[in-house]
Amino acid sequence: MLSDTAVRAVNALTARWARSAATSGGTVFSAAGLWPLLAALADGAEGAARKELADAVGIPAEDAARHAHDLLTALGGLPGTAAAIGLWTRPDLAVSPDWTARLPAHVHQRIAEVDPQRHLDAWAARHTDGRIDRFPVTVDESTRLVLAGALAVRTEWIRRFFPATLWPATGPWSDRQLAALGRTTALLDRLGVADTAAGTVSELRVLGTGGIDVHLLLGEEPARPGDVLTAGIDLLHRRYPRVSGDVLPYGSPGPGVQVRREGSYEPESTLTVLTPGFTVAAHHQLLEDAACFGLATASDDSRGHFPGITPGFPLAVQSAAQSATATFGATGFRAAAVSAVAAAAGSAAWLPYVVRAVRFTVDRPFGFLAVHRTSRLVLTAGWVEQPDEPQDQWS
Repeated sequence: MLSDTAVRAVNALTARWARSAATSGGTVFSAAGLWPLLAALADGAEGAARKELADAVGIPAEDAARHAHDLLTALGGLPGTAAAIGLWTRPDLAVSPDWTARLPAHVHQRIAEVDPQRHLDAWAARHTDGRIDRFPVTVDESTRLVLAGALAVRTEWIRRFFPATLWPATGPWSDRQLAALGRTTALLDRLGVADTAAGTVSELRVLGTGGIDVHLLLGEEPARPGDVLTAGIDLLHRRYPRVSGDVLPYGSPGPGVQVRREGSYEPESTLTVLTPGFTVAAHHQLLEDAACFGLATASDDSRGHFPGITPGFPLAVQSAAQSATATFGATGFRAAAVSAVAAAAGSAAWLPYVVRAVRFTVDRPFGFLAVHRTSRLVLTAGWVEQPDEPQDQWS
C-alpha cells in the first residue's frame, strides 16, 4: 500500500522538478522513479550530504530507506506499473551489508568486467518494456558503484479516443491542420477548472485501467510550464477548489473550455474533448541542478560522503541522470523512466431537449500528469510542445 507520507514526498519532488526542468521542445520526467534512489543514498550518507538528501526526499534520513523499500514494493504491486532497482559494484568494493539489507532482495550485482555498458543497457530495456534501451549514465574505469531505478507505466483508456482534426486559430500551433484525438462523454465532472497561483487552469482527467489516470493541464497563455504542472499537483491534494464541468458557468470559464446550451435529441449533457496525441522523451543530467535533488554536497569528490554504504572507502556521486519517455494515444498511455463514428446533421430539425454542452479543446502546449487514482501519487509528469505527427497518432 502506498503511504500518504511517501506520496506527498514524491509529489513535492515532482513539483520542485517541474519548476526547474527545461521544457523547450517538451519534456517528461518521473520523480517516482528517482525518489527511491535518493532515499537510499540519504540512508547511507553523513554530514551535509545526508541533510541535503533528506531535505530533497522530504523524509528524515533514518526513515528514508524504509519508505523507499515500501514505495518500490507498492509500485511493483500496482496493475500497469512495474518498478525495479539495481545495484552494481566493483568486486573490490566492500559495501555495508546493513545498507544493502534495507534494499529489495537480490538487487546487488558486480559491474561486468567486459562491456558493462551493454549489460546496463539490457537491464534498462528489460525493466521498461523496451521503451528505454540506453542506460542513462556511462560507466568508466573510475566508477565504483552504480545505483539505478526503473519505472514503467501502462494503462488502457476505459473509453477510447477516435480520429479528429484540430485547426488552431491562435498560438504556436496556429494555421496548422493537426491530427487529433476526440471523444464525447456524459461524465462532465471529468473536466474541471480552478483558480490557482499559476492563474486559471483547466484539468481533464482521462481514466485508465489499473487505477491509473492521465490529467491534461491547460493554463493561461502567460503561465510557465512548471507553474501549470505544480498547479496540477496542488489540485491532486485539493489545495484549490476545482469547479467541475457540470456546474461551470456558461461561456468560457477556463483555458480551452466552452460551455453553452444546445438542442439535442438526447436528454444527457455532454463533454466533448479534442486533444493532440503526443510522444515526448527527455534525458536529464541531474547534477546540472544538483541542489534540486539534494546532490550538491554528495557530488563534491574532494571527500567521501557515504560511510553507511561503503565504510572505509570515500565515495562521492560521479554522475546522475534520468531518461524518460511517454506516449498518449487513442487507446492508452505508456511511460517509462529509465492507443469512430462521426455523424453529421442533415437539414435543421426540431430538437426535443436543451442540454449543457461542454467542450474542451487543447490547441496549444500543455502539461500532463500520470497519476495513481486512489493514492494520488504522480508516476510521470511532462510538458508537450509539439503534437504527434498524423502517422503516429493511432499507435
